[in-house]
Formats: sequence, C-alpha cells, structure tokens
Amino acid sequence: MTTTERSPRGRESTPPGPLVDVDWLAARWGAAGLVVFDASVGAHRGAGRRIPGARPFDIDGALSDHTGPLPHTMPDAARFTEELRRLGVDAADTVVVYDGAGIYSSARAWWMLRAMGCDRVAVLDGGLPAWAAAGLPVEARPAAYAGRRGDFTARPRADLLVDSAEVTAALAAPDRVVLDARSRERFSGAAAEPRPGLRGGHMPGAVNLPFGEVLRDGRMLPPRELRAAFAARAGDRERLVVSCGSGVTACVLALGAELAGYRETAVYDGSWSDWGRPASGLPVATGEAP
Repeated sequence: MTTTERSPRGRESTPPGPLVDVDWLAARWGAAGLVVFDASVGAHRGAGRRIPGARPFDIDGALSDHTGPLPHTMPDAARFTEELRRLGVDAADTVVVYDGAGIYSSARAWWMLRAMGCDRVAVLDGGLPAWAAAGLPVEARPAAYAGRRGDFTARPRADLLVDSAEVTAALAAPDRVVLDARSRERFSGAAAEPRPGLRGGHMPGAVNLPFGEVLRDGRMLPPRELRAAFAARAGDRERLVVSCGSGVTACVLALGAELAGYRETAVYDGSWSDWGRPASGLPVATGEAP
C-alpha cells in the first residue's frame, strides 16, 4: 500500500506520527498493507493474548544479535531483513507495534524499525491493555505468523544507534546530553544491577530520567508535559543520547523525545550492559547526578 492509498474502511493508513491510539488502529485493523506486531518481552512475551492477527516481533529471540555477549542489541541488516521478510513485511507496509505492558518494549521495536529504514511505523499508545480496555477483540493465543514472505529490505540509519565511543564523545560535548532511563536507585548505584557482573552507578556526566516519568497509566504523557520533562534535564540542549540497562527502555525516552519535538536523538545500543562491564574499562560514577 502506498502513502496515497486508503484502507478498505476509507481511512488513510499512514500513521499521523510515531504514536497512534486504539481508535486509529481499530478503524484500520485488518486493512491490506497494515502489519501489527506484538513486541512484548519477558513475562509479557507469549502470555497467550494478542490483538487478532498480530505477528511476533521477538526482541528476546530472533530480533536481537546473539553472536555477542550483550542482550537486546541490534542484529545486522542482513539478519533483520531476513526476519522481517519471514514475518511477511513488505517495503510499502505500514507497521504498528504494541506490547503487553502498555508502552515498554514496543518503543524498542519502533526504534529498531526506524533504524533499519522503516518510515511508516508507530507505537500503539497504551498497548494491549488499552486495546482490551476499549472492548476491542483479543485472541486467546500468542502472536504468530505462518504466511507468505515479504519483500522488506533494511536500509540502516547509522545515526540512530551509537556505541560507547560515541557516548563518550557526547558526554564531553557542550551541545549534547546523555539521558539514562534506569531507576534513580540503579543510576546512583544504591541498587544492584539485575544482570550479574555489572558495576553499579552511571556514566560521569549523564543525567537521570527514569522512563516511567514520561508515562502515565501505560501511555505517553502529552507533548507539552514531555517537553517539560526533557527540558528539566537537558536544558536548551537539543541533541540527545538515551541509554538504559540493555537498550529497551532507552527507546521509551527516544519515543518521548520525538513526541516532544527533539529531532537529533540516538540510542546507546549496548547501554549499561556494555558500559557497566568491568572489562569495558569505562569510567563509572556513583551517587546522584548534580
């Protein structure tokens, strides 16, 4: 479906932005050229419920790179292309992603798709809980797909994902800010990291913005409130790098930043799983950031 074609229900199928609500999706649900992905992770993955027809975007499995030691990092373009084709995605499709927590790992799927050149992609605000609360159909089985192959081809955007060297440069740049989406306790080092072997604390110069502070009841805050939350940490700096534990909730901040009007945001793909490794040799600070 091209950007000028319309769904069978007469509604434009191109998302109005990076976030759509249940009314928008319900009006287009089942339309040709619309792919709905369940991007749930952890306890929500395979929980036995899905939006009818939803396909699995498996961040815990095939849609992460398992050749290295870090969790949830982006697979290469060839692997990503193969997985999206296997899931029946065409280059012209519109994609909506959701998860079972509200907004959590769906933002990671959105960012990954954008980073691989999928321009017509949006997150379902409130995810599966919002869909079910609206009285819309839910199937009692996990997301699955066994249809035809698609023709999607990844077109990587290298500026959307950064490594530790680029984060180090951002920490020293006066026009950039590194925002850490982990909890205050993990950021300060007061709470142990959930992944064994990682040091506690944060990158010297990073600023803490726990991802839950850009959400309300599993949905994104309104743009004006998002802008205020980011400005309180970033000041007048418009270039953002976002990080977290393993690159998942950093993307909730990336989604919030996009909605708040920031246009130069990058995600630290390895996040604290990379930086916090003792073998990384990278500096770590503890205590609250100034």
